[in-house]
Amino acid sequence: MRHVLAIDQGTTSSRAIVFDEGMRIKAIAQEEFPQHFPASGWVEHDPADLWSTTAGTCREAIERAGLSAADIAAIGITNQRETTLVWEKSTGRPMHNAIVWQDRRTAETCARLRAEGAEPTAAERTGLLLDPYFSGTKLAWILDTVEGARPRAEAGELLFGTVDTYLIWKLTGGKVHATDATNAARTLLYDIRKGRWSRTMCDMLGVPMAMLPEVRDCAAEFGVTRADLFGREIPILGVAGDQQAATVGQACFAPGMMKSTYGTGCFALLNTGSTPVLSENRLLTTIAYQLDGTPTYALEGSIFIAGAVVQWLRDGLKIIREAKETQPLAETADPTQNVVIVPAFTGLGAPYWQPECRGAIFGLSRNSGPAEFARAALESVGFQTRDLLEAMRADWRGGGQAVLRVDGGMSASDWTMQFLSDILGAPVDRPEMLETTALGAAWLAGMRAGLYPDAEGFARGWALERRFESRMDAGTRDDRYAIWKRAVAATMQA
Repeated sequence: MRHVLAIDQGTTSSRAIVFDEGMRIKAIAQEEFPQHFPASGWVEHDPADLWSTTAGTCREAIERAGLSAADIAAIGITNQRETTLVWEKSTGRPMHNAIVWQDRRTAETCARLRAEGAEPTAAERTGLLLDPYFSGTKLAWILDTVEGARPRAEAGELLFGTVDTYLIWKLTGGKVHATDATNAARTLLYDIRKGRWSRTMCDMLGVPMAMLPEVRDCAAEFGVTRADLFGREIPILGVAGDQQAATVGQACFAPGMMKSTYGTGCFALLNTGSTPVLSENRLLTTIAYQLDGTPTYALEGSIFIAGAVVQWLRDGLKIIREAKETQPLAETADPTQNVVIVPAFTGLGAPYWQPECRGAIFGLSRNSGPAEFARAALESVGFQTRDLLEAMRADWRGGGQAVLRVDGGMSASDWTMQFLSDILGAPVDRPEMLETTALGAAWLAGMRAGLYPDAEGFARGWALERRFESRMDAGTRDDRYAIWKRAVAATMQA
């Protein structure tokens, strides 16, 4: 039992990775699943897809590693956050498709609550803003829309969970209804200072508290898997939302350390230590991780569209066949053109929080083509990251400049990371281990199982693969960023 199985359940695919006792990858299995878009701005997943791809990739990864369940000491789970599920307590039958974090159907509800003056209360208790992004209004929508859901929830017949909770429920055969503090902190229902579900927020959103899972540490006992799933029971010992798992995987354990993960979206977290910092620049205050009952807090900036803009080039515009074609295409773009893509396909996230905003393209000329679109798509990720860092620098008064560590699929692109360093005017560090999200989940579980070292020992093992240093002069950097800011302003006014 010298291995850990990490489940990385994401927005477009489920993955399972087996790590050995040295936290090296032994095997990976991955399976994509369909996205469902029933209306403009609506995004859903079939819960059956989430479960079948998770269970299937776990079995495949163990098999590829040449192991059996008897070789797995523990399971760690990391997951797409805020995605909302409701199911029957007695049968596990979902009441509705999972409503994905990107979904904007509750924008009017959030606007009404803001108009009623509810946002300061929400921010003070949860660290979050009133935005469709978070689970609470999605849950309320299901209760109000699905026939019979609300009375059944009030009668204790229905359960709520984010994806981690749903997978734990399924893995344990319905024996455990639990989540961890990082996922709870993304629901708009959890008091991050008091460390418990907030009755005030539940009453505000009309959520029966009996539906809510038990909240545990990130490294804790989450039950054992059904013996029939993998051949024997395996303990589930680590859980963290994907961005918090990446923060752990990047060993950002000291206040002032920062990581930025580039997946479907982009999420930057800045460790602020034992004190929650209430943002004055519309960032989120959240829990970075919780160990031994003690939360460590973070400031977070969320970009809804990062890697998804490359998917749009592929699936929407069809100017590339594979994501890896974007970089060489961008390198051929006309340097005299300033094409800007504001990829607000599902609204703008931090620090703007404009859920009704939609994407726009600026600076087109008769000569603009696929190369310019590819470059503008990749550059949009750098510009949006600078938006986040500008806000974090204004909020964070802990001293010194934040250390930026990057991970996620887009971080493998040298061109994109170089532009990121250029537009930030700061170094960007890419680690040897890019699978930091899964690594974070694996470390939490392996540390709890006694297989992996403590946080200090884990941090000593973090290894740099490459540092990107800014090559852009300050004048060009400021000019380029000013063009971006004008484009965002125009997009929000459209």
